[in-house]
Amino acid sequence: MLIALLASLLVPVTGSVSAAPAAFVHPGVVVSRPQLDFVRAKVQAGAQPWKLAYDRMMASKYADLNRTPKPRAVVECGSYSNPNYGCTDEREDAIAAYTLSLAWYITRDNRYATKAIQIMDAWSATIRDHTNSNAPLQTAWSASSWPKAAEIIKHVYGSWPNSGRFGTMLRNVYLPEIQNGRANTNGNWELSMMEGSIGIAVFLEDRAAYDKAISIFRTRIPAYIYLTTDGSLPKTPPGSGIDTRSEIISYWQNQSTFVDGLSQETCRDFTHTGYGLAAAAHLAETARHQGQDIWGEIKDRMRHAWGLHTKYQNGEPVPSWLCGGSYNQSLGPTSEVSFNALNTRLGIAMANTQAYTERMRPQGTDNLFVAWETLTHAANPA
Repeated sequence: MLIALLASLLVPVTGSVSAAPAAFVHPGVVVSRPQLDFVRAKVQAGAQPWKLAYDRMMASKYADLNRTPKPRAVVECGSYSNPNYGCTDEREDAIAAYTLSLAWYITRDNRYATKAIQIMDAWSATIRDHTNSNAPLQTAWSASSWPKAAEIIKHVYGSWPNSGRFGTMLRNVYLPEIQNGRANTNGNWELSMMEGSIGIAVFLEDRAAYDKAISIFRTRIPAYIYLTTDGSLPKTPPGSGIDTRSEIISYWQNQSTFVDGLSQETCRDFTHTGYGLAAAAHLAETARHQGQDIWGEIKDRMRHAWGLHTKYQNGEPVPSWLCGGSYNQSLGPTSEVSFNALNTRLGIAMANTQAYTERMRPQGTDNLFVAWETLTHAANPA
């Protein structure tokens, strides 16, 4: 007994325990089969806000059965997509594949699945690389949408002869570009890279890739959202080289007063902050479908972050100590997944976030990587 006790004391508390599930759940990237069944029933019943969200999706260019995919062997994206050689085409084709997959799930009209497969097959037969300065972010955004579509088609629709080639594309073209993260960038980059990585890992059933995504995410999220329990200064991304007070303040967009829920990008603009929060929510939701409670780990950071940003987005005057008394741009259609997880499932009161989320309904797409989340996640208990 003494030997066993001593042995247990020698086990490191923060050891590299696998986060990946013993058996992967499909479809299980951001949306699950129970969630999709809930949505399908709501749409068929004409219930709101799901029916309006569905109608908006079906009226969008992404649900067009006449869409022609535009794959490229090399997608080249510079800063802010300048140059833009295939950047918009790739992101929008990936969103279209996901949109069409949702349309098929709800209608069971096989034309939508066939079109989704055509788009995914066109890209898997063509793309070989991403280049230029925005390659990691471009890859991440596209990799956020592709697995969501592929999971529904492969594991529910079922008839997809080239699914293996699509998986090879994700493994060889997408995963190497994003799986190691990017510690010295603004946080939305690495959070999107980890969202893309975990989605690919689930589709490929790659336990090592899953574990790596979770590991990097766990160090990035406290370096992206501040809590007063972190100390007088925010945490920094490992490997970033950001370690002095002045470097931290500079990295946090010259914001020197830190409060619960402040994001590393708050004083850059709310749009990029929304990207980071949405990517974090997507990863946590995917992990939940795989049996892992990441939401339990990040709920305090996320609820404070949404509460802070939606308060000002809803019209509360910005105090002078925060970003010089003003903010730039808007959060966009990014709050549904977080609000559903934190409020619907965990029962956390979020008055500011609720007001923002309901005012923005039906939340559509940002044309980058967020799509149709009022449809998939509004008040969804599954």
